[in-house]
Amino acid sequence: MQYVDFGRTGLRVSRLGFGGIPIQRIDEAGTRDLLRAAHEAGINYIDTARGYTVSEAWIGQALEETGLRDAFILATKCRALTADQMREELAASLKNLRTDHIELYQFHNPSPADFETILAPGGALEALLDAKRQGIVGHIGVTAHLAATFERALEVEEIETVMFPYNIVEQQGADLMARCTASGKAFIAMKPLAGGAIEDGRLALRYVLSNPNVTVAIPGMADPRELEANVAGSAETGPLTPDEEAACQKVRDELGTQFCRRCNYCAPCTVGIQIPSCFLFHGYLNRYGLADWAHERYNTLKVKAGACISCGSCETRCPYNLPIRQMLRQVAADFGE
Repeated sequence: MQYVDFGRTGLRVSRLGFGGIPIQRIDEAGTRDLLRAAHEAGINYIDTARGYTVSEAWIGQALEETGLRDAFILATKCRALTADQMREELAASLKNLRTDHIELYQFHNPSPADFETILAPGGALEALLDAKRQGIVGHIGVTAHLAATFERALEVEEIETVMFPYNIVEQQGADLMARCTASGKAFIAMKPLAGGAIEDGRLALRYVLSNPNVTVAIPGMADPRELEANVAGSAETGPLTPDEEAACQKVRDELGTQFCRRCNYCAPCTVGIQIPSCFLFHGYLNRYGLADWAHERYNTLKVKAGACISCGSCETRCPYNLPIRQMLRQVAADFGE
């Protein structure tokens, strides 16, 4: 495992971190086993969020039961906009994570307008600065899906880290990443496997970690095999070979840019469609030619894509501005329901 300076925070971080979104798919015992295995692999960075349902609580329980709390740089985030909201959310994070301090607390994907509210007098930044003075929070960061928020964060001295999507098919933040490094802020690469859309995890992490402007990549993990694959993919961080470059281009040609990253921000669907699952199985049908397997998995869904009533609520929440209603119609047409 390779370790680098975590921007100007004074911390040293493993270049492979542990993404806590998929914790929601397993249980407390599985979380405990995964975090123990991550520690043994040399990972020292954990990412979670208030919005990831049970993720904070199960990670906190696992760290307490294994005695590994101090072995990790713990990062979480919330959507609070005001100082009062932030105090409440921070208190909940501390309780869930069973700790008296959190190394990195982040503003979770604010819009440019919301970010200005956070920075204004009475905004959430005030509460985090108070918590930092008290030693409750070590450092402050922001996560973003929009380049405008990323660029604004580079202007804010108090922001020490920025998290943004970066992978083989998403390089819209490349120039900002270089500026992030130059400013001394750490860059955290979210969606290094494009939310699971990139099947070759080893190649995906090779690509992401070959960029020196990436401080740490945080692929989501819910299974020991995913952990092993991610560790293998992070072992070599030198320049890509010509064969690897060609493989990356093939991924770009297959995926394009209009695809679901399975972040689940579109949920809940008004009629109960599991939107990311529909798109996942549709990808197996069309991109990988696994028709029988795709149909078998799609048939397990209680509510099919054809049930969409085109209300559009999901599209207002999608950080990638995907035409979800149109995409669901195509899923329904291709699966026949």
